[in-house]
Amino acid sequence: MTTEYVLTLDCAEGPGIVYAVSGFLAERGCDIIDIKQFGDRRGGHFYMRVHFEAPGDEQGSADAADRLREEFAPVSSKFGMEWTLRPAGEKTRVLLMVSKFGHCLNDLLFRARIGELPVEIVAVVSNHEDHRGLVEWHGIPYHHIPVTKENKPEAEAKLLTLVDGYGVELVVLARYMQVLSDQLATKMSGRVINIHHSFLPSFKGAKPYHQAWERGVKTVGATAHYVNAELDEGPIIAQQVIEVDHTHSPEDLVAVGRDAECKALSNAVRWHCEGRVILNGNRTVVLR
Repeated sequence: MTTEYVLTLDCAEGPGIVYAVSGFLAERGCDIIDIKQFGDRRGGHFYMRVHFEAPGDEQGSADAADRLREEFAPVSSKFGMEWTLRPAGEKTRVLLMVSKFGHCLNDLLFRARIGELPVEIVAVVSNHEDHRGLVEWHGIPYHHIPVTKENKPEAEAKLLTLVDGYGVELVVLARYMQVLSDQLATKMSGRVINIHHSFLPSFKGAKPYHQAWERGVKTVGATAHYVNAELDEGPIIAQQVIEVDHTHSPEDLVAVGRDAECKALSNAVRWHCEGRVILNGNRTVVLR
């Protein structure tokens, strides 16, 4: 009987890191299934993701995972690593947020339902009632939290109560058209992914497709990024582009951009939940 795990780590670059990690696994009879690494010489930093199989454990055993974490601690301490170790395929508890545009919501619900994404969607929050029927058809709780300038602190407090109550590990803004407060964005740094319907850093803010049309662009795109206190400035995880031309109206750009939005967001969610994304300041390293 074996169990598969994913170890993701980063630390200052230096000799012996790969040797120490692979030696640790070899000593315990583990078999490396997949390994990705990147040594950033410019930044002096090292990143690694190891998917491995460990012998003799009951699949999904929390005790076995805790034992591996405890045994790996001296290795991580020696190199000053930031690291996580989780059973491969373990589902991340995700809360989705949406406003009126439902294409990204529908896409994520479908991909989760067929097992394409390693997520458990525990709830959906919206400032509108439009998608209650769709969400509840999937058997997922739907929470309507209206947002105005006057009640925004109260609305965000309700959101945080849901995050705590459901044990949420990741919040996904699936075309949620409200700006999170600086306090909330800071509190949940690295735990909120947004889809922006533009190829950032161009065309930030409202109506980016209309901005793109005004500039006569030949491609439109979408950007999935972590949310921080700066509007549309968070570290980028995934991007998609689609070619267009002068015959496309702003409405046409909106229509063709939906596919890019869905693909960029689903990629970002999957890579985050598979332990492939490592934050480095305002940049990310994605070990695919």
